[in-house]
Amino acid sequence: MGQLTKRKRIHLRIRKKVKGTSVKPRLNVFRSNKHIYCQLIDDRKGVTIVGASSKEVSNEGTRTDVAKRVGEKLAERALAMSINTSVFDRGGYLYHGRVKALADGAREKGLQF
Repeated sequence: MGQLTKRKRIHLRIRKKVKGTSVKPRLNVFRSNKHIYCQLIDDRKGVTIVGASSKEVSNEGTRTDVAKRVGEKLAERALAMSINTSVFDRGGYLYHGRVKALADGAREKGLQF
């Protein structure tokens, strides 16, 4: 069984439990080898409220440092739209490394989950 299918299976198991609303959207994370992307999603309407990616921030430092800045950027945009709570969807990835750094960056800027 390939790595991608294993991650997808874990992600589907997480998605059964985690649902986002307009008041408390789902913070979804996708990470590739070069970049990391995150977005706040309202699952009831099926729309992305706000998003951020590593393509928007400076790529100085390690990929973990960049992921933290992406989380901070997302939190700033969410707070500007008066969204201060969310549920975290790690996307089938381990809560470690870049995914954890993104979550910590969002928490430091005031987003709660």
